[in-house]
Amino acid sequence: MKLVKKGAEADIYVTTWNGQNSILKIRKKKDYRVNSLDIRIRTLRTIREAKMIYEVKSFGISTPIVYFVDEKKCEIYLQFIKGKLVRDLPMKQIVKICTDIGKIVGTLHKNGIMHGDLTTSNFILSQRGLVILDFGLSQKTDAIDDYAIDLRLFKEVLNSAHAQIVVGAWASFIQGYQSILGNTLTERIVNQVLVIEKRGRYANVV
Repeated sequence: MKLVKKGAEADIYVTTWNGQNSILKIRKKKDYRVNSLDIRIRTLRTIREAKMIYEVKSFGISTPIVYFVDEKKCEIYLQFIKGKLVRDLPMKQIVKICTDIGKIVGTLHKNGIMHGDLTTSNFILSQRGLVILDFGLSQKTDAIDDYAIDLRLFKEVLNSAHAQIVVGAWASFIQGYQSILGNTLTERIVNQVLVIEKRGRYANVV
């Protein structure tokens, strides 16, 4: 078992499940929480994530297969996806693929799901196409503000990690997003992104 990522909420390992390469996600105990509460939170989040992955698949979106959920240990065994993170693709390819990312995010939002951690590290280009990863912070919602928060995070990631192509990549993303949600709803959500950005600038000034 090899540790590949340490996160605030969970650690990610490469391991095997029934002879197949697998990803193991372990939600870590938080010492600052009362033990009974900590167990409840981690258990509920583990179950919710697995259910969310199943639900997202029903929309035609590619996600890793859930092999096994250990509720007591707060662990999920997931399919290991061979491919390349979008983050590591050539710049021109990232711009182009952002249209497909926009379509995926639009489909999530159309079906009332906020991903919660939209980054170019949570999309992987595999032989079977684009796969979205990590639903640990996802939630069911119909709030425009929540969808705008998803978009705002993705835009921030483009600004920080892909500054040279941010304008083209963001335009590409919105094009894909709009193709799923339509002009009116997309405009409402993008306008809310601008409102959130203004809040941030005001907070920084204060």
